[in-house]
Amino acid sequence: MDAPATTLREIAVPVSIFVTLRTELAKEAGALPTIHALHHAGYQAGSEAAATFAVGREVGSMGQSAFWVRLSEFFSRRGWGTLRQSGDHSGIALLSSPDWAEASPDADDSEASCCFSTGFLSGLLSELAGGPVAVLEVDCRARGDEQCCFAFGSEVAIHDLYGRLLDGTNLEGALAAL
Repeated sequence: MDAPATTLREIAVPVSIFVTLRTELAKEAGALPTIHALHHAGYQAGSEAAATFAVGREVGSMGQSAFWVRLSEFFSRRGWGTLRQSGDHSGIALLSSPDWAEASPDADDSEASCCFSTGFLSGLLSELAGGPVAVLEVDCRARGDEQCCFAFGSEVAIHDLYGRLLDGTNLEGALAAL
């Protein structure tokens, strides 16, 4: 007897789940393990969501413009917010959103807080690209930035960008130096 085909099941939950998960995990495990756990869970969810994104379409045959429109629609329909792709750097591009769901502008966090989203984007883009795509949140509405902004590219490029940002270089300067 053949096993039934499994389909990806999705559910809707209130956006407040992100703040609650982050807060409760941090109480139990600490800040860094919380970030890692949310990132890993997001990565797994994004990897699985790639099948839903690609349903009825050959992603590899889409032009870049159509792909980014489809990606924005994918997230917008699910309540995540709008995404806009930009960047003229050869190894790193940016996805930005003025209304990203995971970031609560009322949270007043000192750090970027879209850990699940960062993992989700990495998992989704890695599956669609057929190889690893690293993602780093460089701006976050929860810490007072105007928008959430996710840099993505190879693991080496994102690691180098992160190092420059930690050294105090602003995003534009860090991208120009790479």
